[in-house]
Amino acid sequence: MYGVCGCCGALRPRYKRLVDNIFPEDPEDGLVKTNMEKLTFYALSAPEKLDRIGAYLSERLIRDVGRHRYGYVCIAMEALDQLLMACHCQSINLFVESFLKMVAKLLESEKPNLQILGTNSFVKFANIEEDTPSYHRSYDFFVSRFSEMCHCSHDDLEIKTKIRMSGIKGLQGVVRKTVNDELQANIWDPQHMDKIVPSLLFNLQHVEEAESRSPSPLQAPEKEKENPAELAERCLRELLGRAAFGNIKNAIKPVLIHLDNHSLWEPKVFAIRCFKIIMYSIQPQHSHLVIQQLLSHLDANSRSAATVRAGIVEVLSEAAVIAATGSVGPTVLEMFNTLLRQLRLSIDYALTGSYDGAISLGTKIIKEHEERMFQEAVIKTIGSFASTLPTYQRSEVILFIMSKVPLPSLHHPMETGRTGENRNRLTQIMLLKSLLQVSTGFQCNNMMSALPSNFLDRLLSTALMEDAEIRLFVLEILISFIDRHGNRHKFSTISTLSDISVLKLKVDKCSRQDTVFMKKHSQQLYRHIYLTCKEETNIQKHYEALYGLLALISIELANEEVVVDLIRLVLAVQDVAQVNEENLPVYNRCALYALGAAYLNLISQLTTVPAFCQHIHEVIETRKKEAPYMLPEDVFVERPRLSQNLDGVVIEFLFRQSKISEVLGGSGYNSDRLCLPYIPQLTDEDRLSKRKSIGETISLQVEVESRNSPEKEERVPAEEITYETLKKAIVDSVAVEEQERERRRQVVEKFQKAPFEEIAAHCGARASLLQSKLNQIFEITIRPPPSPSGTITAAYGQPQNHSIPVYEMKFPDLCVY
Repeated sequence: MYGVCGCCGALRPRYKRLVDNIFPEDPEDGLVKTNMEKLTFYALSAPEKLDRIGAYLSERLIRDVGRHRYGYVCIAMEALDQLLMACHCQSINLFVESFLKMVAKLLESEKPNLQILGTNSFVKFANIEEDTPSYHRSYDFFVSRFSEMCHCSHDDLEIKTKIRMSGIKGLQGVVRKTVNDELQANIWDPQHMDKIVPSLLFNLQHVEEAESRSPSPLQAPEKEKENPAELAERCLRELLGRAAFGNIKNAIKPVLIHLDNHSLWEPKVFAIRCFKIIMYSIQPQHSHLVIQQLLSHLDANSRSAATVRAGIVEVLSEAAVIAATGSVGPTVLEMFNTLLRQLRLSIDYALTGSYDGAISLGTKIIKEHEERMFQEAVIKTIGSFASTLPTYQRSEVILFIMSKVPLPSLHHPMETGRTGENRNRLTQIMLLKSLLQVSTGFQCNNMMSALPSNFLDRLLSTALMEDAEIRLFVLEILISFIDRHGNRHKFSTISTLSDISVLKLKVDKCSRQDTVFMKKHSQQLYRHIYLTCKEETNIQKHYEALYGLLALISIELANEEVVVDLIRLVLAVQDVAQVNEENLPVYNRCALYALGAAYLNLISQLTTVPAFCQHIHEVIETRKKEAPYMLPEDVFVERPRLSQNLDGVVIEFLFRQSKISEVLGGSGYNSDRLCLPYIPQLTDEDRLSKRKSIGETISLQVEVESRNSPEKEERVPAEEITYETLKKAIVDSVAVEEQERERRRQVVEKFQKAPFEEIAAHCGARASLLQSKLNQIFEITIRPPPSPSGTITAAYGQPQNHSIPVYEMKFPDLCVY
């Protein structure tokens, strides 16, 4: 019997005998190293036998697994690993197929040790760089199995941890093996990413559970090495770091779906952590793709709960700040457009109480306080992202937000919501809040660029609205733009300091660009400041903002002409409080007196004209003794001390325009301009102004005439002004305005209701008339040159040029080149 077996064993192929010799009689003795060296040498000498070696090893391993001879299984896998590391010939592909078949057999086993053994072998294989490509190799089974191992829920915590870590390592090996090889299976396909990414996030998500079972201090280093969360994070970073431009979407989408399915947006801590990992792992030029994915997801969840949307916005805020340090690309305005759209939708939801605009039995009731939290999150996100943008992009964002602010129109009545609040008003407030966030900390040396005409016009038009909160936002936005040296907080409280040097103001000389800006827009700014002062709904915050705005203009944008105009403006505000044509409350009148005192005290010390400072100081001291209710220290406090009778204010309590013009005129200021009382130029835009007084009409005409007429031009004798003349001027101006308004209304009505043919005929007639006029002008101004043949005589004996077209003229030969 033994002789026959020996004879048959000698007849077996050599590779089988070499494979059998590496297995000892006792599996605990381990791999026979000398025989393993012989097998390795044989495989290198005869590479064509490598596939047969692999097939035979696979056959033995499957048999040993079935017989539960796990010691020989470990020896077989060790031998396979050594052969893989040693052989890199062209025939290794067939050997790898046998190897992967054996690894799959181990992973299918229910024994945790075999699963871990198979995973370790696969990881070693994944780190090998093959010399020849493989066209038919598939890793679908391994992706599915390793993902399943990542979700292991074994009762034993230690075994569960080991299996999860093996699954993560296996996924990491699959990624390393396939991500850079175009001939391998595309690991970035959604079918693979939908398994890999959630498996890694699942282990990241349970980091708190692992930390809650904190080990003893002696075991801590070992446990730290066995933490699946850290390994999953490293694997996720590696995966995202290898992602190309076209694969980012497939990698990010499973993250969003995982956060949705597990309701992880509301605590938002884990979601923020995930996207921080993503943003710091991907290539900087791919950051805007992540932002686009988040924006699309926010739109897709526009009818989700406010807490979910707020979580997405918070994550977007963190991601956008990180992305701004790299490259945001063309998504800047897209991001702001999406956020503003969500802001408007949230306002509609809060007003209607439902996502569909109507409440029915199946409608989910919306909590207004949650919508307000979402709105604040959107505004915060807008501000935090805008603060990271360069100046030119920030200016574009500011203009973009301002263009979205709804302005009142006579032809578009305001809509009202369920609670009676105005939808347009809420939209204006939210957008102005957003604009304030963007403008905070905005630094621009050129005010013409920071406050262009189209932006300033729209912003100041909102300053004339009746809503006190909107006016306050406009004032704060203007302060943010004008404050370029951080002086804003130094004027947060209104006071009459005897020495402003304690404020340590940063003052620079007014630049040429600032001078041009003030020449163009100063009267517009003064007019809106003046009209805002006359509002009876103003509170202490409004006066503090007005004081800060006046002070910052004086510091940032003032030259001698601006200083003169600002003093005239403040004296006009004092007259508003004194005359009280607007029937302002006592507090408002006292506040205007106090505002004027605080500003004139400041500007007198900035101009450093001793006589001016003395006059201001004398009036302030007089008020302290006899009228403290006209000073900011008694007015702008928690309990203002006011006077019930302001009609009998004596002249000693007031700042006199004649005295100020006298003392400043002696120091080189324009005393003639100082003597002129300030009167704003009112327009149709000013809804606060119900009518124009006689004085306003006259001064407006005088000011326009004095501005437009040059000094060297001869003065036309002025018409004698009488009561009848003034009455006629007022009546005529009112009639002209009524006629112009009626004409505009008729034009608008005609274009809205007239048939298209009539409008087309009207426009065609005007176009033909314009063309005929242009032809006449061209005939007069553009004539062909006279004929070289000279002139001919007209019928009445007068010489007349005979025009010949240029292309018919005969030129001498010398002129031909």
